[in-house]
Amino acid sequence: MKASEAVIETLQEWNVNHVYGYPGDSVNNLIEELRHSKNDIYFIQVRHEEVAALAASAEAKFTNNVGVCVSIGGPGAIHLLNGMYDAKADGAPMVVITGQISDYLLGTDNFQEVNLERLFDDVAVFHHRVTSGEQMAPLIKQAFREASNKKGVAVLTVPDNIFKESIKKTPLRSSVKPEYTLFPDKESIKQAVSLIQKAKKPVILAGKGALKARTELAEFAEKIAAPVVVSLRGKGVLPDEHPLNLGNLGQIGTKPSYEAMHEADLLLLIGTSFPYREFLPESAPAIQLDINPNNIGKWYPVDVGLIGSAKEVLFRFNEQLSYKNDREFLRACQENMQNWWKHIEDIVTTKRDKLQGPDVLHTLNRYIEDDAILSVDVGNITAWTARFLRMKNQQFIISSWLATMGCGLPGAIAAKLNEPDKQVVAICGDGGFSMVMQDFLTAVKYQLPMTIIILNNEKLGMIKYEQELIGNIPYETDLENVNFGKFAITCGGNGFHVNSVEELEAALKAAKNQQLPTIIDVEIEDRAPLPGKIEWDQAFSYSKHLWKKLVENEREWDMPPLKTILKRLF
Repeated sequence: MKASEAVIETLQEWNVNHVYGYPGDSVNNLIEELRHSKNDIYFIQVRHEEVAALAASAEAKFTNNVGVCVSIGGPGAIHLLNGMYDAKADGAPMVVITGQISDYLLGTDNFQEVNLERLFDDVAVFHHRVTSGEQMAPLIKQAFREASNKKGVAVLTVPDNIFKESIKKTPLRSSVKPEYTLFPDKESIKQAVSLIQKAKKPVILAGKGALKARTELAEFAEKIAAPVVVSLRGKGVLPDEHPLNLGNLGQIGTKPSYEAMHEADLLLLIGTSFPYREFLPESAPAIQLDINPNNIGKWYPVDVGLIGSAKEVLFRFNEQLSYKNDREFLRACQENMQNWWKHIEDIVTTKRDKLQGPDVLHTLNRYIEDDAILSVDVGNITAWTARFLRMKNQQFIISSWLATMGCGLPGAIAAKLNEPDKQVVAICGDGGFSMVMQDFLTAVKYQLPMTIIILNNEKLGMIKYEQELIGNIPYETDLENVNFGKFAITCGGNGFHVNSVEELEAALKAAKNQQLPTIIDVEIEDRAPLPGKIEWDQAFSYSKHLWKKLVENEREWDMPPLKTILKRLF
């Protein structure tokens, strides 16, 4: 057999359905093998290698399988870096196969030669150059194991002559890692139970690691009378309007979540390594549950660290813990959240001449299906989606830790390829979308019916806000106007340009019945992404704008602080 066939065998062994990439000289022998296997493994030809890596990263995030992308060496491999760092930052397992010039030319500064070992040194958990055909099978298997076990990026660099080398065919033995379960020791569980039973104001912060334990988390929170705050990647762990859910935390979060954190006498971190210490309690004891021991105590000092599956550990907690009768703190948080929903409703029902970001997300709530997949880009839209899109059972993909603009479209492409029968919606800003807009053609080529909503304010809105926040005059944040609806039609898809709620609703209805990708270009006016709680240093820096006014005048929120509610209830 050829060395390239060993790659295909391993892809099949790991149930890889899609390989994202761009053909070219140093990988053409592998591309030929993918052509022979096209009924089992679909090679998705993108228009830019960055999109290949971002799509593979997104696929890994929402399937929990290893994402795969392919590129030539040299310029193609360099383009992969952004998506590779996104996968590294968010713990998404990815295997990257790059070509390289022929091994007998290496080191001669030949055409397109790049030192890929040095290039990928920081981003990869595993990186080897294949030096012979016989190495191909063991190294590709090892790459998959390393990516899967370490939740990171594994890279194989293959000189182009290696792919076509003949190698000895060996009996196929599984390289897929065996299933196993981690569970904390009995003493740690006992200490955690003791802290939970003593707490008067416990608060749960749940992240991505709790998404597979939604039922167990809801039962646990109800038993111990703890409100649940969610990280960005944990959005959807409980429905947004669930009575225990206080929404997101941080600059994208809610006022009730911020205030609950600062009243908490016990913090329970479940499947999250939330990094923003300033939004967490000052000195409350903490219990952290995570599958990765490296995350325990990484950002917040913990009294008890539990290493294991959230589903398994919460199930055991629910068996041991009894229903807590003291529920005043939970009731106060719930009243605070009801006031927040009224505040949010006032924002989206206010009559105005032009659409704003919150209006778009509020309207979208009525058109997304219960099992839809939402791919969200980075910028003001992240804050608006977190705050105004009320998720139920939908899935949510984003570039969380790297927060790279341009992730929305690649995520939607990966989602639709993997879940062709589900509604897929990408929510993008005009800045982020324009970074990868050439790959709308990829969605057209593969006939992927998805809806891409572009909130178009003709500027880099988040960056403009950041410049204002530090007291600067915005500079070079305006963008040249593009009619993305016409662009979509030119590419062979469907497109709409809207500037009213009525036009937006009509476009959303039409997009649901389309068999091609659709762009809805929504003209919006500028609006700062107001944080859930405004700090004094922000108010000072933003004194020429809205922040100071809001801090000095509590009435602007039209809702009392949590401390006032607690005093009344207690």
